[in-house]
Amino acid sequence: DCRTACAVEEVLNDWKLIGNSAGNFSPEKGAYTSGTWGEKSQDIHFADFKFCITHYFLIQECEKDDEKDKFEEDTFPLAIQDLMCMNNDFPPRAHCLVRWYGIREFVVITPGSNCEAIISESKCNLLLSSISISLANSGCQIPMLVQVQQKWRRMYAGECQGQGVRTDFEMVHLRKVPSQYYHVSGLLDIFKSKIGCPLSSLPQVNIAIRFTYILQDWQQHSWPQQPPDFDTLLGGEVGGVEFGKLPFGACEEPVSELHLATTWPHLTEGIVVDNDVYSDLDPLQAPHWSVKVRTAENPQCLLGDLLTEFFKLCCRKESIEEILGKGLTEDEGKEINDIGSALSKLTEPATTVPISKMSVANMVHSARKHIRRHRRIDESPLNTDVLNSVLLYLFPDAAVERTPENSKNKTNLFLQLKSAPIDSLTYRLALCVCLVNYYHGGLRAVAHLWQEFVLELRYRWENNYLICGLAGGPPDLRCCLLHQKLQMINCCIERKKARDEARKVLEGSEKKVSRMSSGYLKSLSVPESATVMSTGSISTKEVSPGKSWDSWSDSEDEFFECLSDQGESEAPPADEEKDGSKSKAEGRLHPYNNMTLLNSSEPLYVPITQEPAPMTEDLLEEQSEVLAKLGTSAEGSHLRARMQSACLLSDMESFKAANPGCVLEDFVRWYSPRDYVEEEVVHKKDNTVLKGKLSARMMIPGNMWVEAWQTARVTPARRQRRLFDDTKEAEKVLHYLTMQKPADLTCHLLPCIIHSTILKLKEEGELPFIFVEHLLVIDFINQLIAMETVITQARSLKAKFSISESEKRDDTDELKKFVTSLLEDPEVEVIGAGQGSTGRIIYRLFINAQKLADFTSDEAALLTPKDEDFVHDRKTTGANNRVPDFPSPAGREILLRARVPRPAPYSKPLPQRLFCVLMREEFRLAGAFSSDTSFF
Repeated sequence: DCRTACAVEEVLNDWKLIGNSAGNFSPEKGAYTSGTWGEKSQDIHFADFKFCITHYFLIQECEKDDEKDKFEEDTFPLAIQDLMCMNNDFPPRAHCLVRWYGIREFVVITPGSNCEAIISESKCNLLLSSISISLANSGCQIPMLVQVQQKWRRMYAGECQGQGVRTDFEMVHLRKVPSQYYHVSGLLDIFKSKIGCPLSSLPQVNIAIRFTYILQDWQQHSWPQQPPDFDTLLGGEVGGVEFGKLPFGACEEPVSELHLATTWPHLTEGIVVDNDVYSDLDPLQAPHWSVKVRTAENPQCLLGDLLTEFFKLCCRKESIEEILGKGLTEDEGKEINDIGSALSKLTEPATTVPISKMSVANMVHSARKHIRRHRRIDESPLNTDVLNSVLLYLFPDAAVERTPENSKNKTNLFLQLKSAPIDSLTYRLALCVCLVNYYHGGLRAVAHLWQEFVLELRYRWENNYLICGLAGGPPDLRCCLLHQKLQMINCCIERKKARDEARKVLEGSEKKVSRMSSGYLKSLSVPESATVMSTGSISTKEVSPGKSWDSWSDSEDEFFECLSDQGESEAPPADEEKDGSKSKAEGRLHPYNNMTLLNSSEPLYVPITQEPAPMTEDLLEEQSEVLAKLGTSAEGSHLRARMQSACLLSDMESFKAANPGCVLEDFVRWYSPRDYVEEEVVHKKDNTVLKGKLSARMMIPGNMWVEAWQTARVTPARRQRRLFDDTKEAEKVLHYLTMQKPADLTCHLLPCIIHSTILKLKEEGELPFIFVEHLLVIDFINQLIAMETVITQARSLKAKFSISESEKRDDTDELKKFVTSLLEDPEVEVIGAGQGSTGRIIYRLFINAQKLADFTSDEAALLTPKDEDFVHDRKTTGANNRVPDFPSPAGREILLRARVPRPAPYSKPLPQRLFCVLMREEFRLAGAFSSDTSFF
């Protein structure tokens, strides 16, 4: 006993809870709910038994110094004063001891987690005596309570000591409510007998009463989701929508219960009558109403389920071949590996079919014939009608021209998420994959759709049909990698189409020239003309001796575009290249700023150059790794510079072809004007002339520009090796897409789905979305799911608390604020109680639920009050309604308080308090009874 008291005293000293805690200030109204509660714990041992001692306290602003000096020595401790305070009765969110006793600070001793409960009376008395000793020795004036009996019973006993006063905290807990204590009159008898007032006339007892009614029957309200339409493509699915739109909302009622608390805060014994015969406690006449809602735990929401199932695909390791079977992808693999046949098609003229004359079936015929060869239609993982609808949505140009959606209100959220622009092909693909996975077959259906999608891309590449839904130009590195890959295919198609169109134009002009010069050609003695055929060959005289600038590249793969060189003579020898005046100018675009060549009076022309090769972010990363591996040696740096200067060499060759007789200075004046410095020089005849020279960095020995200029040949862009081999790059992209697993595809499309989910939440919630960065993907998904749940709950409450058009605008605003507060606050006060606009709606909900409870489910479905204005005409007494307006209270809380001298008539009047809880399966009395220890 002494050892336990010493251990408790030591903890109280460490926490500085000793000394006087008296004061004269009361907590503000609602402070127990809105304020911040602190706690700190420590373990103590008694023999082999472990206890946990915890200090709970309301964090408050420091008292003013003058208030601290005001209290007298015989002032009661704060805890005893709190027993009579009426500012925080029935707090909705607080520790159970705070609700039962109204105290703002206390210490609780509970058995350890693995220790048995204190059930025997002897152990309880032993522990309580130890507490009493420790409080007396330390001078602590904070209540200290011990948890006894089983933990689920929440039984406590303890005491609080002050200067000449002691308060004992006692508790009674039963499973059933005794019939004689079911009303206020019976509880008053208990309270009076317990305090045992020695005075002939008992002081007035203050009473506070709260009845709680629960509404959990929502049959009169519609189902959260629209019934499925079996005639549509997605028929039979709950929340089924067309492709391109995500489902939203709960499949079950997200609000499970509504709790209405009717409170009579200030009553006295003579004012109210509540016994087994008659009661004045009519909930409609209660001066205070407050409401809280209990939401369903983790309700099934369509958008959250859709997102969760899609994210699960990231963990699947199967390839497309493993999912659909090896035989289904053999033919496709043969076509992918046959790069040679694809290359040969470059020199073949393509027959263009107008895109408007094609149908969806024609567009996907090449893709689907392979699957049909090995799989019957009814065995397809994805239904044929669904597949056609998906492809029509993804590639709408196959049927009709698609009009772009209005994007005035669209934001650039995809830049933050690195997804894809709204309504782009990648964005639409993400929506389709997500919907197919959720509604139409899961993993196998996704694999089937992806295979069809890739085959459709190949069909478009081979037949020169641009992919719709993608912005023009090079890949946008701000978007996801898959979007960049699709843009790369479009770049390849554009280059291929431009090359084919140029070939046709040149062939037409050549035929015209051939007809004009046919007589001259017949007079030639040479049997064959000197025309260079379009086989990609080039004269060996054109190749400069020694080490070429292009010697580092794979020369056997060089490909020269010979589109318009028919009828031209062979390239001049090397010595004639130096004397550019003898060469014929080729590939000119337009004169450049009226400049002339330095060594002649010929105008300086801007050449036709090759466009730089577009690259995706993975190619850029791969190139950076290759360049980094070259090291920092002189040879490595030189090779790195040459690899990075392929575009520079091509431009130099084009410039030489367009400007015969030019020098490096001419090229620098056009390509990099800052590296050509002009100075005013005074001539001998006092004439000032401008003289230019290359900048200092261009004059450095071994400069790469000088070396490139010396090795550059006189070759127009159309006859150069292509900087961007569209055939090779397109086949690389198609191979990359073919090898993607469903898990890889999911990772590519996940930013787009998150992007679409955010937009859906903003659309449904009508609230601005605050984007939180630096979150794990799974945490961010959980946050989005939680937002859908909240929006669904708010929508459900708005439907239940709807008001008619005849209501005033002020009432509408008040109601919206009330519904919003229900989801944010633990309990919301109803303005005007049962007589206000919100109170009338709540009352109507209870009436409808009560009437529905009196009928069978079929009858209840037909029962709808036609005239709801009868609420205002309700008679408070003598009503003939067979069904009561409110059900029986689910909980009754009655608080009794009085100041009574105890134990003797000459003792100080001290606070006495009894908190009573009456529920269907619980009867609890929590009493705090004070005694005068000086005059007894």
